[in-house]
Amino acid sequence: MPITLLDIAACFRLCLVLRQVREQLRAKHDERVQAAAEIRKVEERSFVREALATLLVIYGGEAITAPYLQQTPSFMLSGAIPILYVVTQGWVEFMQNVPELSMSSELPLALLDGLTRAYLLCNLIPPAVVSHSSPTIANSPWTLLLTSLVTANGGFLLINMFNFLQPYPLTLSTPPEVLPYGWTTTDIWVAPIITALYATLTHAQPYWTGLHYSALGWIGGASVGEDGVGSVEPVDPEIARAVCAVILAGLFSVRTYKIFAVAEKKPAVKAPSEKVKTQ
Repeated sequence: MPITLLDIAACFRLCLVLRQVREQLRAKHDERVQAAAEIRKVEERSFVREALATLLVIYGGEAITAPYLQQTPSFMLSGAIPILYVVTQGWVEFMQNVPELSMSSELPLALLDGLTRAYLLCNLIPPAVVSHSSPTIANSPWTLLLTSLVTANGGFLLINMFNFLQPYPLTLSTPPEVLPYGWTTTDIWVAPIITALYATLTHAQPYWTGLHYSALGWIGGASVGEDGVGSVEPVDPEIARAVCAVILAGLFSVRTYKIFAVAEKKPAVKAPSEKVKTQ
């Protein structure tokens, strides 16, 4: 599969945001150390660790689901994309400074995030299930949703579990995704929902075809043929993916606004002024 401009844009976006998050975590770590709330020492960073974290984000979920689908992971078949990410990560690490995460920088990139995530959830994950040699797996909506959930989120789950982005040595800890209310994270629940929407619009499996007909029937949009049997036409895959990309861009925009708007509204913590005792 040739490398496209979307692949390059997604690659640079991920490598850059991982460095931004690392620097943000380092700044918070230094603040906790100064406040005597952190005793773990900072570990010298290595490029191997940064590159491994990037590859885990990309292929961690696929490495989990591929064996259960009896498929060879894509990184075992071609080294083009892994090499692209490693080289791009090296380029990003070579940059002297990167902009801090902010609403002004993240909000415009919500469209790019929507496009890249839609490509993953609509073009890459469903074919791995619906083209399976086993009819039981190929026609199972549960397999499709579970594959989407794990493939899209498994990589981030692993790097958070082992604290790859933290400045201290690798340690095992509970990832935020499984902490209380961690399931409310947009990236987690949006993966199976968008895949389900795409499968419904394109009739990827018999179950979704029936769901599409039922949904249109509820709103009076289903048609009945001359033989008296109801039918509904599938949506063109490119149009369906565009719809999913727009929805994802909107959800990511809302997420960005909530994260940074809340942070900006928080009052700055003032350092306690030193009291001068007078006699």
